[in-house]
Amino acid sequence: MSETEQIPEAVAAVLEALNNTDSNGTEQALNATAKFVASPEGTALAYGSLVFMALLPIYFGALRSVTCSKSKNASDMPETITSRDAARFPIIASCTLFGLYLFFKVFSQEYINMLLSIYFFGLGVLALSHIMSPLMSRIFPASFPNKQFQLLFTQGSEEAKEEIVNYEFDTKNLLCLIISSVVGVWYLLKKHWIANNLFGLAFALNGVELLHLNNVSTGCILLGGLFVYDVFWVFGTNVMVTVAKSFEAPIKLVFPQDLLERGLDASNFAMLGLGDIVIPGIFIALLLRFDVSLKKQSKTYFYSSFLAYIFGLGLTIFVMHTFKHAQPALLYLVPACIGFPCLVALVKGELTELFSYEETVPEDTEAKEDDETEKKDQ
Repeated sequence: MSETEQIPEAVAAVLEALNNTDSNGTEQALNATAKFVASPEGTALAYGSLVFMALLPIYFGALRSVTCSKSKNASDMPETITSRDAARFPIIASCTLFGLYLFFKVFSQEYINMLLSIYFFGLGVLALSHIMSPLMSRIFPASFPNKQFQLLFTQGSEEAKEEIVNYEFDTKNLLCLIISSVVGVWYLLKKHWIANNLFGLAFALNGVELLHLNNVSTGCILLGGLFVYDVFWVFGTNVMVTVAKSFEAPIKLVFPQDLLERGLDASNFAMLGLGDIVIPGIFIALLLRFDVSLKKQSKTYFYSSFLAYIFGLGLTIFVMHTFKHAQPALLYLVPACIGFPCLVALVKGELTELFSYEETVPEDTEAKEDDETEKKDQ
């Protein structure tokens, strides 16, 4: 992908939305009653569950990103983030965040969240279907009558005919879509925290799998820029916390601290923004692909960054719990996720190889870029 190409609008919109709440990290009880005091057991269960849920999309998303990078299927091809995209993203995210803040101040919060719920319902159904599809292929036997379908929309006629949508799917994909739609309706009607988490995990896993950094330097630029973004909007203003409290969408993982007392109807939540999962996650996935490129049996850089993420997230929770204040999780995650692998590379004498690693862009993507450039020139 060329340096001048922008991140596709849909991908950028989702990433911006993820980052609108990521700085709250594990801020607890945003929508809980002030009188309730969580028990130590309930708090430990909530924090432990958040950490576990955060690790799932990073681990499995990174593994799937290796397969995704080799895919020749257009629908499974990753979106590559370049250094220019990475440098520009914190500015775009800041503008989007402040825009949402103004929207919530001027317009009715109820109507804004209704529109956002419908938008994320569609995205959530597709994201959940995408991660369920490989599982369905393993569950159903080879003898299962799996029919092929194609959804095709074109415009024009004869030689001037142009494809707008060309989507191929089968019976298993259709079943995944139905199950995901049921979860989506459950979320729309009840806003239940379990339905929220199912969509949130799907968003995070797809993000880690399909968003690829082209090299380690780009990852450092992206994480460094969002480090500053996170710290400024949390400690410098009340914008981030205000938007997080107002924004009702499955872009954060939540777990009740009063689950032991109130069961599934619990309402005192600890939360973790998806940006705190996806942003470090795509960097960790890049390091796994670097490990694979070395053609060694070990996955040193992947595991070192994965452990660094656990350390950084644990430190975030500790500081937040100690000072009883929302923490920008990237303040702790970025130094850990960049520092640990670089230290390992320095010890192993592979620092040059680490920063010189460059991912190749799939041929189909290059052809698409050339076509878009020609259209612009015309």
